[in-house]
Amino acid sequence: MASRNSRMTLGRLLGLSRDDNRSRREWDFEHRDPLLPQHSTGHLNPVVPPVEVTKVALRLRHLIEECVPCELEESLITQAHSRVITKKVILAAKEAGGEQYRSCVVFCLLVCSRWFKRQAILELWDADLHNVRSTACQVIAKAIIENEEDTSYLLHTLLLHRFSIIVNGKPTPPANAIEKAVDLHALRVICSSGYQKCLHYLWKGWLVQDEDDPTVFVDYKGRDDERYIVHLDPDRLRAPIYQNAARLLFSILYLVLYTMSINSVNWDGSFDAAEILLYLFTLGFICDELTKFWKAGYHILSFWTAFNSVLYAVLSVSFVFRIIGLAHPLGSDTRHQYDSLSYNFLAFSAPMFWIRLLLYLDSFRFFGAMLVVLKVMMKESIIFFALLAVVFVGFMQAFIGLDLAEDLETDEIWFIIQAMVNSIMGSPEFSGFEKFAPPFGILLYYIFTFIVMVILLNILIALYGSAYSDIYENADDEYMALFAQKTMSFVRAPDENVYIAPLNLVEVVVIVLFSWWLPKDKYELVNDVVMAVIYSPLLVVAAYFETRKAADVHRNRLRGEDDDDTVEEWEQLEDQVDFEAEGWTKRCEDVRANVEVDPAVVEVRRLMDEVAELKGLVEELKRGVEGKPKDEKGEGEGEGGEGGEGETAS
Repeated sequence: MASRNSRMTLGRLLGLSRDDNRSRREWDFEHRDPLLPQHSTGHLNPVVPPVEVTKVALRLRHLIEECVPCELEESLITQAHSRVITKKVILAAKEAGGEQYRSCVVFCLLVCSRWFKRQAILELWDADLHNVRSTACQVIAKAIIENEEDTSYLLHTLLLHRFSIIVNGKPTPPANAIEKAVDLHALRVICSSGYQKCLHYLWKGWLVQDEDDPTVFVDYKGRDDERYIVHLDPDRLRAPIYQNAARLLFSILYLVLYTMSINSVNWDGSFDAAEILLYLFTLGFICDELTKFWKAGYHILSFWTAFNSVLYAVLSVSFVFRIIGLAHPLGSDTRHQYDSLSYNFLAFSAPMFWIRLLLYLDSFRFFGAMLVVLKVMMKESIIFFALLAVVFVGFMQAFIGLDLAEDLETDEIWFIIQAMVNSIMGSPEFSGFEKFAPPFGILLYYIFTFIVMVILLNILIALYGSAYSDIYENADDEYMALFAQKTMSFVRAPDENVYIAPLNLVEVVVIVLFSWWLPKDKYELVNDVVMAVIYSPLLVVAAYFETRKAADVHRNRLRGEDDDDTVEEWEQLEDQVDFEAEGWTKRCEDVRANVEVDPAVVEVRRLMDEVAELKGLVEELKRGVEGKPKDEKGEGEGEGGEGGEGETAS
C-alpha cells in the first residue's frame, strides 16, 4: 500500500494524473512565476534536454529514498561525517547524470527537495520522513558545491546555467540553481561557500547578464582593468551593489525632502521647491510599484509592498487636499481648512518615512538579521489576530445586542468599540458597561478582558518568543538567505536600462520622445547618454572604487589566486615557514584526534586489531606446540630402525 501511494504521488508530481484537477491546481501553484519576473527564455535551448534533466532528478529521488528508508533524526543527516550521507552517497549523486549531464545534478537535487516538501504536504502521515529526505537533498547539494574545485565550472555551469524539467508534458520555464535555492529558501545550499562566492560575484557585478541573451551570465571583462575610463560605463549600474546604493541614496534624499517640507509650512497653500520634489519622488515610486505589479502580477506583493502602498496613498491624499485648497480663494477659511488637512496627513506619514529606510538597510548584517526576526514575528502574529478577530466580533455583537435590548437604538457603538480596543491595548474601562443590561454587560466585559489580556496576549508573547529564539539561533543563515533574495531581485530586474525610481520618470520622457522613431541601436545610445548624465555622480565614485579593486584583482591573478582573494595577517609569512621540514606536520598528525569516526568506534577498531594480533600469536604458538612432539617421535623411530637393522645384520 505504501509503495502504491508513493507511485501515485510521484505520478502527480510528474503530471501523470491529468484528470486530477485538484492536484493540477496545487502543482500550478507550486510552479507559479518567481517573485520577480525573469527575461523571456523562449529562444533558449538548454544544453541538457528537459527530459534528461527529469530523468536525473528521478534517479536522485530514488537514491535518497534508498539512503533514507525510514524516519531518522535530522541531526544524523546534517552532522559532519554523517553515517547516512556518506562520501559514497555523494559520489553516487554526482554520477546520477553521468559525464554528459552531470552539470544539472545540483539543480535536480533542489527539484527533488521541493518534490519531497510537496509530498510531505500531500502525505501528512509521512511528513517527517519526507522532510528529512528534503534535507538530505540539500545536504548532498551543499557537499557537491563545496567539493567542486573548478571555480569557472562551479559558477557558470553548476549554479548559473538554466535547466528545465517536464511537467504535464511541457518543459517548465528555465531556472538555475541560484534562483531555485532562493525560491525554495534552501538555507543549507544558500549558506555553502561556493553559493556565497557566486552570489558575491553577482552582487559586485563580476558576473553580468549577456547583452544579447539576459538569461546567460558572463564574466565582466573589465574586472582587472586598472584604467579609470573603462569603468565609467552606465551599464555598470546593473550591478546590484550600485543599484542598492542608488536606492539608499534616493531614500535618504526622499527623507530629507520630507523633513524640509514638514518643517516649512506654507499657510498660503502654495508649493515650495522641496514639496514639488517630494511629490515628484512619490510619483516616481508609485510608477515603479505599478510597473512591478504589471510585469510580475500578485507574486510581487509582500509586506514592504503593502507598507509602501500605504505611505504613497497617504501622501497622495495630502497632495489632493492641497490641490483642492488651491482651487479656493487665497485667505478663505475653506482653503485654510484643506491646507491644514493636507499637512495633517503629511505629518501622519512621518513614522512610515523613517521605517521605510529599513527596506534599504537590510544589506547590512545588523539590520538584515533584525528584519528577518521581525518578518517571522509578523507571520506568527497572524494566528493571534485571527483569534482576536473572531473574539472581538463575537463580543461586539453581544454588546450591541444588549444596547438594542435596552432602548432599541445603537447609540453606544463607538463607545463599545473604543472600550474594547482599550482593553486590547491594556487599559480596560469597566465603569461604562454597568448600564448595559446589568449584570450581563459588565460580566461580558470582564470575560472579554480576561480572554484578551490573559489568554490571547500570552499566546502572542509565546509565539514571539518562540520565533525570536528560532531565528536568533540561525540568524546568520537567515541573513545570508535574505541577502541572496535581495541580490536576485536586482539580477532578475526586467529592464535592460536601469532607471531607478524616481529617475524612472526620466525614462518615461525618453521613451515618449525617442523610442517610436529611433532605430534600436540609436535608441540604446540615447539611453546610455542619458544614464551617464543623470548617474554621473554615482558613476564617478563607483569607477574610483572599481579601479582600486581592479588593482587587487590583477595582483591576485599574478599570484595565481582567485580574483576575490585577500591576504590576511596569518597568510603573510606562509612562504617563510616549512612545517614538513621542521617535523611539525608529523607531530600534528600524531596528536590529532580522529573526528571522522565516533570515539567508541575507534576504540572498538583498536580492540579488534589487538584481538587479531593476539589470535595470530595463539595460532603460531599452537602450530609450534603441535609440531614439536611429532618431530621427536619421528627421530626416535628413525634411531630404533637403524639399531634393529644393525642387530639383524650382525
